[in-house]
Amino acid sequence: MLMGAAITGWGVALPSRELRNDELAESLPVTAKWIRDRTGIEMRRIAGPEDSASSLAITAGHAALTRAGVEPDDLDLVIVATSTPDYQLPATAPLVQAALGAEKAGAFDTNAACSGFLYGLAQADGLIASGTARKILFCASDLLSRVSDYTDPSSCVLFGDGAGAVVIERVDGESRLGPFVLRSDGSGAGLLRIPSGDPFLRMEGREVYRRAVDAMSRSVNEIVERAGMKLDEIDLVVAHQANARIVEAVGQRLGLRPDQVALNIARLGNTSAASIPLALAQASDEGDLENGDHVIITAFGAGFVWGAALVRWGAPIDGQNELVLAGEMNV
Repeated sequence: MLMGAAITGWGVALPSRELRNDELAESLPVTAKWIRDRTGIEMRRIAGPEDSASSLAITAGHAALTRAGVEPDDLDLVIVATSTPDYQLPATAPLVQAALGAEKAGAFDTNAACSGFLYGLAQADGLIASGTARKILFCASDLLSRVSDYTDPSSCVLFGDGAGAVVIERVDGESRLGPFVLRSDGSGAGLLRIPSGDPFLRMEGREVYRRAVDAMSRSVNEIVERAGMKLDEIDLVVAHQANARIVEAVGQRLGLRPDQVALNIARLGNTSAASIPLALAQASDEGDLENGDHVIITAFGAGFVWGAALVRWGAPIDGQNELVLAGEMNV
């Protein structure tokens, strides 16, 4: 029997503190309007001293498990995508595994920067397809405020903190995840980096913008071609929420309708690997994403690493053609 993978539940976690543009601009040589006009961001969530990549992942992961109806003890794997781990060693995923009580699960981290959710989803799909796992908890959690230089308006105005998690399970029939396009070009590593010995992220914004728009647009077109579909058959494109101008430029280059493009960066900022699951959650809550919809996710991150994937939203109920989803997000 053909076996595939599907997202059966999800959860999110956001720090309680809101940092608005007017407050941020007080210590910068720019105005709140300057920030909004160039990024589309009005506010972002900022982690407090009690927050960490693991704590946010634990909260989001618990919500995802509850809504999927999966017990922690039933998990085969816990995967965490993060660029801001609690420690250099050990990985963050075992901390999440232990806190949730997933005693039978293996655990590992993956780091593809802002493309972390896309790359981790591909890993989870492959692990299920190979028979290695049946149930996987995949969390994407980043606290980029911890590596932001708040004297540098070219970068610090972009970033916020948050986490999103999904439960991925084996299902009968074709996989609802994929095809995937995964690409990289390490020649651009110096354009978006955290140098050794420097605690802060450094970025060449204009070149990153140009490359991000081009790479994500090409990846979406490649996914549509591989899937044998047309762009007007895609219900929603969820791009990494790097900057509203980047997301809008991708939509325009692809000729998408505004209602086909998810955009939630105004209140959350760029949350790195967490941005796509957070955007999926909000789109579902607001009715922009419904059970059975065809979604393309696409991302571009430091490395550079980028790509896209087709996702059929929801999971089949046994013996039926209906779909089931669970989740709730308040922003």
